[in-house]
Amino acid sequence: MKIFYIGCVKSSYRFLKSLIEHKADIAGVATMRSSTFNSDFTDLAPLCREWQIPYLYVTNINTDEVAQFIQSSSPDIGFCFGWSQLIKNNIISMFPMGMVGYHPAALPNNRGRHPIIWALALGLEKTASSFFMLEDTPDTGDILSQVEVDILYDDTADTLMKKLLTTGEKQIITLWHELENNTVNRISQSGSAGNTWRKRNRLDGQIDWRMSAQAIYNLVRALTRPYIGAHFIKNKSEIKVWRVREIINNHYRHIEPGKIIEVNHDSFCVKAGDNLIEVLEYDPVDISVGEYL
Repeated sequence: MKIFYIGCVKSSYRFLKSLIEHKADIAGVATMRSSTFNSDFTDLAPLCREWQIPYLYVTNINTDEVAQFIQSSSPDIGFCFGWSQLIKNNIISMFPMGMVGYHPAALPNNRGRHPIIWALALGLEKTASSFFMLEDTPDTGDILSQVEVDILYDDTADTLMKKLLTTGEKQIITLWHELENNTVNRISQSGSAGNTWRKRNRLDGQIDWRMSAQAIYNLVRALTRPYIGAHFIKNKSEIKVWRVREIINNHYRHIEPGKIIEVNHDSFCVKAGDNLIEVLEYDPVDISVGEYL
């Protein structure tokens, strides 16, 4: 089974490397030279050069140039893991066995954008690593493989991503063999209940101190590195926050949200909507006890 591979992020690299090391037949690779919108962008070309796999740098996956490169590779199936552009039917139809995609969420739930960020920001306790057939609408094709992944209270964007990547690396090898042997148990998403997460914007990352302490904690861990970081506004400037701690303390029930309760050498405490938030890692900012954020 000859595979044509598309990707340009960390998961793309990890899954491709796993397939190569297990002797999968990679007929060609499409990747990007650089990206301004993928926080975990990874160029697959060095890996291709190491293993002497033909590759093409592209900016638009739906061009005639890409179609010609795919045709010259004579693939049986396409794997597209970590690509922000919607792939059109003229490309999908080039693969006799179709194209396989990846989504780090429990399809049919949580289709759409920013699945790791939304899962943490919403305080979910579980997500999933899902491989599915690509169609011309996002995240709606038959589910081929899905493994549940627990989200712990102290997980962050980075640790959850690592869990999903470790799970996906093993999962893709099993799925590759099942596809070769035509033993995949497909689960249709047609008519299934589910939801689609929207694209996040700057205001989605802004801390409102009227939020509960747990909601602020979840927002910060969702947007911490490798992502853009949550922020609050001080003197019309955005101050990034990378790590916080939730403190349950009933002594401050009568204090308004946003009031600074304590300032230490390398942290400060703020009253949230219910409890306290200790801000542990943040961009430099001048603050003092008693003022409001």
